[in-house]
Amino acid sequence: MKNRTQSVSRNKIKSALIPYGFISPASLTILLLVVYPILYGIYISFFDTNLVNKWKFVGLHYYLQALTDSSFLHSLWKTMVFTVSVVGGHFILGFIFASILNLDIKGRTLFRGILILPWLFPDVVIAYLFKWILNTQGGIVNELLMHFNLISNPVGWLSTSATAFPCVILVSIWKGYPLVMVQVLAGIQTISADMYEAAQIDGANVWQKFRYITIPALKPILTTILILDTVWVFKQFTLIWLMTSGGPGSSTMVSAIEIYKNAFSYFKYGFASAQSVYILVICYLIGVVFRRLLRDD
Repeated sequence: MKNRTQSVSRNKIKSALIPYGFISPASLTILLLVVYPILYGIYISFFDTNLVNKWKFVGLHYYLQALTDSSFLHSLWKTMVFTVSVVGGHFILGFIFASILNLDIKGRTLFRGILILPWLFPDVVIAYLFKWILNTQGGIVNELLMHFNLISNPVGWLSTSATAFPCVILVSIWKGYPLVMVQVLAGIQTISADMYEAAQIDGANVWQKFRYITIPALKPILTTILILDTVWVFKQFTLIWLMTSGGPGSSTMVSAIEIYKNAFSYFKYGFASAQSVYILVICYLIGVVFRRLLRDD
């Protein structure tokens, strides 16, 4: 009887531990690749260090310095402009293409495959592709514009302050709109056609259908996409670094590149870590604010 009771107890313990066994690989991965780097970065921000043998505790000095650092504040402003422009572009193009692909048109499957391609290409491929397209000498854009006599001399699209930042924004919009397009298209296809037919009978026009049926039905999806897309764009590094490296001057110097240069070009690891913590807090607040503003009551 005693052995049977012990066997039942072991089986209960085993059954209780099985779920933890399933989630442990993912949990360990998150702890090692996400939680630990974040905590270590926060730790570094309190020190003037070379990460080897110099660890001078400075407390909140770097946090206070970041708030008055003109370069960091400039990069934050650039990041805000970049984020609003790119996320807005993603949603505009995403809604337009999703609405078109939802129509019963010939070759719809082919167009879906073509329009999703930018999202499938790595950032490195996109960056070097557009560096070649926008190249001052021999770039396709300059060659076409000169061929049609729209410009007389080649334009340095990525080497001129006035054009570099808009070009980076446009490339980032083109790269990321398929995410919104696919999610919106999937959401639209879940909306019952009966709702649109009822609205049509009641005399609703296209805008009224979009405002009172489509948007409310897509609200949960849009909230999720908006938070994820905003945070991803806010932290954009690869495209901008490979295309302009933050230049010319500081015209494309977003926060991610400013922090990278402080850490790995100027070896100000503590200062760069403090700046990174500010970015972490901003990204967290973005999620909180969007969830509050767009909550589904």
